[in-house]
Amino acid sequence: MSTAQSYDFQAETQKLLNIIIHSIYTNKEIFLRELVSNASDALDKVRFAQNKGTEVADPDQPLEIRISTDKDAGRLTIADTGTGMSEEELVSNLGTIAKSGTEEFLKKVTEEQESPENIIGRFGVGFYSVFMVASQVRVTTKSADPETPAMLWTSDGMGSYTVAPAEEDMSRGTRIEVTLNEEEKEYADPDRIKHIIKKHSNFISFPIFVDDEKVNTIPALWKESKFNITQDQYAEFYKFLTYDSQPPLETIHTSVDAPVQFNSILFIPQKSTLFFENVPTDYGLDLYVNRVLIQHKNQDLIPQYLSFVSGVVDTEDLPLNLSRQAIQESALISKIRTTITKQILQKLKDLAAKDPDRYTTFWEEHGKVFKLGYSDTGNRETFAQLLRFNASWHQDDTGLASLDEYIDRMKEGQKEIYFISGPNRENIASNPHLELFRSKGLDVLYLFEPVDEFVLQSVGTYREYALKAAEHVDPGDLEQFGSGEDEPKETLSSEEEKSFDQLLKAMQDILGDRVTEVRSSKRLSTSPACLVNPESGISSQMQKIMHIMNKDSSIPKQILEINPNHPLSRNLLKVYSQDPNDAFVRQSTEHLFETALLQAGYLADPHTLVNRSFEILSQASSWYTQAKDAGEETR
Repeated sequence: MSTAQSYDFQAETQKLLNIIIHSIYTNKEIFLRELVSNASDALDKVRFAQNKGTEVADPDQPLEIRISTDKDAGRLTIADTGTGMSEEELVSNLGTIAKSGTEEFLKKVTEEQESPENIIGRFGVGFYSVFMVASQVRVTTKSADPETPAMLWTSDGMGSYTVAPAEEDMSRGTRIEVTLNEEEKEYADPDRIKHIIKKHSNFISFPIFVDDEKVNTIPALWKESKFNITQDQYAEFYKFLTYDSQPPLETIHTSVDAPVQFNSILFIPQKSTLFFENVPTDYGLDLYVNRVLIQHKNQDLIPQYLSFVSGVVDTEDLPLNLSRQAIQESALISKIRTTITKQILQKLKDLAAKDPDRYTTFWEEHGKVFKLGYSDTGNRETFAQLLRFNASWHQDDTGLASLDEYIDRMKEGQKEIYFISGPNRENIASNPHLELFRSKGLDVLYLFEPVDEFVLQSVGTYREYALKAAEHVDPGDLEQFGSGEDEPKETLSSEEEKSFDQLLKAMQDILGDRVTEVRSSKRLSTSPACLVNPESGISSQMQKIMHIMNKDSSIPKQILEINPNHPLSRNLLKVYSQDPNDAFVRQSTEHLFETALLQAGYLADPHTLVNRSFEILSQASSWYTQAKDAGEETR
C-alpha cells in the first residue's frame, strides 16, 4: 500500500462507538486500563515468540510500556515494544468486532445498565473505550515480523478510519496518540495518569513509565512463591493496598489449581475499621485477571462475616472475551469464594490453636462481624469452633471461652451447653434464672451482644451437645447434679403446699391474661419470683430484640414463677390463709409481677411500681416502729 485508504467501520462497531461516544459514563478512566492491557498482551506475545526462538524485529529492545503527556496540547501517548500489527491486522483488529461479543456488550450497557468499568474488558472491545475521551486517535505500529512495514491507523470514531504506510521508520511495537476532547484534558495530566496506572494496572508484569518515571513499582506478590517473600514485603504490599499504617495481623497467601485456578493474598488487619455501622457494607476483594484489575472490592468473592479481610484474587479462568454465560461466570466466582472462605477459617483455627492470645486480639477487633457467619451452614462446625463468649467462671467481662473449653468443664452426665443473654455481666449476674445453675455448680455462657443468641440458635448443636437458653431448662432435668449450699433447706409442708396452690390460683386470677400461668418455681433459690417464657417459645432476651425490631411495645405473655421457699412467699401465704381477700395479697401480687417485669426489661413505665414500693415501705416502717415500741414497753 502506497497511499492512505479509507474504510467504514463494521455496522456493529459503529453502533458500539455511537453508544460509547454519546452515552454518559461515570468512570471514563478505564480507557487507559484497556490500552495498557492491550500493550501488555502485545509484549507477552513477543516474549513468547522469543522464548520459542522465533526471529523478531529489534530483538534487543526492552519489553516496556511508555506513556507521555502533553498538557498544553491535550495529548496522551501510549507506546509499547510489543508484537505490533501489519496492515491486515490493523483492519481486522481495529475495524471489526466479533458480532456475538458486540451484541452481548450492547445488551449489557443498554438494557441491563451494567457499569462499563466491570464489563468492557470482558468483551474484546477495550480499545474502543478510548473514544470516550478522544476526538482523534492515531495508531502507529510496526509488526514483530522483520519484513513488515510500519503502518498508520487514524480515526475520529465517527464511522470511518484510514490506514496508510507510516511516514516514519519506527522500531517494533505500537504507539497510540490520543488527542483528548476539550472536557477530558485531565488525562493529559501526568499525576492523573500515574494515579490511574497505580489503581488499575500497577501489577502489569512489564515496566510502565509515565514521562520517564517508572510507576508500577510494587510487584504482584501473589504471582510469586510465598517461600521467597519476606514479612516486610507482605507488609509493604498490605500498606499499598489498604493505606493502613500498621502491618497486618495475619497474611494468607495461596495458589490454587483445583477446582478453579487462582492466586490470592489475603490480609487480616490488626484493627477493625467498623466504627458506627452494625453491618459492614463497604468491603470485598480486588479481582484481577492476569494482573489487571477488573473489579475493586468484589463482594461476591467473600462472605459478609469475613468482610474484615482485604486482599487480591487473580484468576486466568475468568474469560476476558465473552465465551460463557453469566451464570457460568457466577459459578466460577462462587467456587473461588468457597475456597477462600475455607482458607480463612482454617487460618483462624490454626491461630486459635497455636497462639490463643493473638486469636483473642483478633476476636476483640473482629468478633462482632465474624458472628454474622451464623447463616453459613456449609462451615457451621468450624464457625462454631471459632466462637468466643464470656462465661460464669470468669472473674470479669474480659474473659473469653470457646465452646470446646465449656465442654471440657462439663459435669459428668451433662448433655447441654447453657447460655443466658443480657446487656452486660452485672445484669446477667443478677438474673434469677442463674440461681438454679449456681446451686448445681453448672457453667453458663454469658451473651452480651444482641446477635449472640441468633448465633447459638443457628448453631443448634455442637459436638452432639445441644445449645440451650438457661430459662428454658427444666429444673427436673438437673436433679442429677444434686443441690448446692445456697438452696433452702426448709420446704413447705403438705398442708402448706395445698394452701400455696390456692394462693397461686388467686394470683393467676388477679393478673388475668397478663400471664399465661402462675406456678411454683423449682429454679429459684434467693429471688421471690421470675418470668419464664413457655418452653416452646424463644428466650426473653430474644423476644425483646424481636419486639424492638418490630417496634412492638407490648408486653409478651409469660409464666410467672413464685419461689415457695422465699420469706416473702411464706409471709404472703400466711396472710392469704387468714384472709384470701386481704388487699395485701393483691398488692403483693402486682408488685411481684411488675418487679419480675423490671428484671426482665419489659417494664416501660416504673412509676406505679415505685409508688407501690413507697406505700409498702411506709406500711412496713409503721409496723416496724410499732413492734419496736411494743418491745421497749415490755422491757
